[in-house]
Amino acid sequence: MSVTSASAQDVPSGQPVSLSEVLLDAVGAESWVRFRFIAPEIAKDVGTVSYAKAEDDFQALCDGFALTYMTDFELTADVVVISLMDRPVPFGTSDPDATQFFEAFRPGADGCVWEAF
Repeated sequence: MSVTSASAQDVPSGQPVSLSEVLLDAVGAESWVRFRFIAPEIAKDVGTVSYAKAEDDFQALCDGFALTYMTDFELTADVVVISLMDRPVPFGTSDPDATQFFEAFRPGADGCVWEAF
């Protein structure tokens, strides 16, 4: 399932971030929901936002956007993945010129809990 939107999201780094798509899939026995955002400022050659600067954006997008989205659309998942990419990249494909950052979380009663995979 894929849902697209062009809505911009506020994040701690201040960079412009917009939702590209939401994907649902199974990884082993777990259900995963992937929130893929376009974040042009992370581009490796011309961007101004490093991973370190964007690090808090992942938590903010998970807590402030993904959990609400999941409630609104009655979605459940074991794992929430937040992806930032400097340009659209089809899921599952490689683009050596693109910059992509990913973080995974477990949704919990008190918000998203970072998961080391």
